[in-house]
Amino acid sequence: MPYSLFAIRHSLSIDNTPPGADLPGELFTFPESLMAAIVSVRDLSKTYASGFSALKHIDLEISEGEILALLGPNGAGKTTLISIICGIVNASSGAVTVAGHDIVQHYRAARSLIGLVPQELTTDAFETVWATVTHSRGLFGKRPDPAHIERVLKDLTLWDKKDNKIMELSGGMKRRVMIAKALSHEPKILFLDEPTAGVDVELRKDMWALVRRLQQSGVTIILTTHYIAEAQEMADRIGVLLKGELILTEGKAELMRKLGKKQLILNLDDAIPELPAALENRNLSLGRNGAELVYTYDEQSDGAGIDVLLTDLGRLGIRFKDLETRESSLEEIFVDLVRHGQ
Repeated sequence: MPYSLFAIRHSLSIDNTPPGADLPGELFTFPESLMAAIVSVRDLSKTYASGFSALKHIDLEISEGEILALLGPNGAGKTTLISIICGIVNASSGAVTVAGHDIVQHYRAARSLIGLVPQELTTDAFETVWATVTHSRGLFGKRPDPAHIERVLKDLTLWDKKDNKIMELSGGMKRRVMIAKALSHEPKILFLDEPTAGVDVELRKDMWALVRRLQQSGVTIILTTHYIAEAQEMADRIGVLLKGELILTEGKAELMRKLGKKQLILNLDDAIPELPAALENRNLSLGRNGAELVYTYDEQSDGAGIDVLLTDLGRLGIRFKDLETRESSLEEIFVDLVRHGQ
């Protein structure tokens, strides 16, 4: 049996019910009004028996309906964090609530709201697409709903493959099946753990179009990705994990404003061997063997600096034939954060 199915079956087992947990009849009850923070992580830590500390005192609030991108190098703790929230891994300390439900004490109610697309392609190779996705819905105690399954398969361009066995599908199609399984029980929260790793451009476009539709319908989406351009395009907020610590969570636009750099590049008429003394301490540098003058500035606090710089250049007789501006990408910000955090 694939691990993902085993984990779900094991977690839903009556014999596995901890003291004080939900009774079976309470499986799909949740508060009448969801809190602004649909996922709340408090002082969460995970240390394995080997002594390795995968997560260290994580505090995180995830708002209903937002798209949060978790960035970090391999081994930073992204998958461990997701696995704890989804109930696959036990935390060493701390607490997590999902829509007000503690994931340990009320794990059925919490997990019924969550869909997970893991990194690994783990599913029954001999089952058909239709049977696999339908069975996944049943694992959460949901009544059969062929119309919903049909919509999901059509959204993921899987409808014409519904009668194919999983073993007959390409890697990209298997990835689509994993997404369909995660959406089969109509979750309010969707975790995407490296969802586009190794997939083709068509699937990537289809997936992000689906993500946007899900967000518009009120689904909260948390993704990990190494494609930082995707996070920059899709996410509302960015969280950066490094060596098990959440070093920042910030709105994407605010992060770009605070940590991004803007540069004005002047292509000079004549190259200069070095910066004149009058231009020292001005965040200036020379490029292309003195043929390019680069001014790095903060748009918020140094907007007037460009006018002063251009005036000074004219006074010094330094002329330019062209200029352009350049802005930091999220990838550059991320690399800089990781470099300074190590």
